[in-house]
Amino acid sequence: MKTHKDLLVWKKGIDLVEQIYKFTKQFPKEELYGITNQMRRCAVSIPANIAEGSGRKNKAEFIQFLHIALGSASELETHLIISQRLGFLSINSYDEIMNALNEIIKMICGLINSLNSTRSS
Repeated sequence: MKTHKDLLVWKKGIDLVEQIYKFTKQFPKEELYGITNQMRRCAVSIPANIAEGSGRKNKAEFIQFLHIALGSASELETHLIISQRLGFLSINSYDEIMNALNEIIKMICGLINSLNSTRSS
């Protein structure tokens, strides 16, 4: 039986968490309990909600957790924009993370659509 660890979107989510931790290590120390913490928490939330949802008993619950993961992705996107504007992230770092995040968002949306189509058929 497959688990969340077999899902490519979950694996990419874990990779994103590593990226976020790597880049936020360079943020100002006074931001440790501010935007650094917020970015790390919402990045971790993405694969965590994918994992939790995939462990649920039915597709509707899985879809609900995928929507929560999308919300965390949107929150992370906002923190990335703010971090780049404040000069905490270079434009190259910002682009690198945003490309990874956008790919994950598309994959989550695709998974939701797939689950919805199999649920209604």
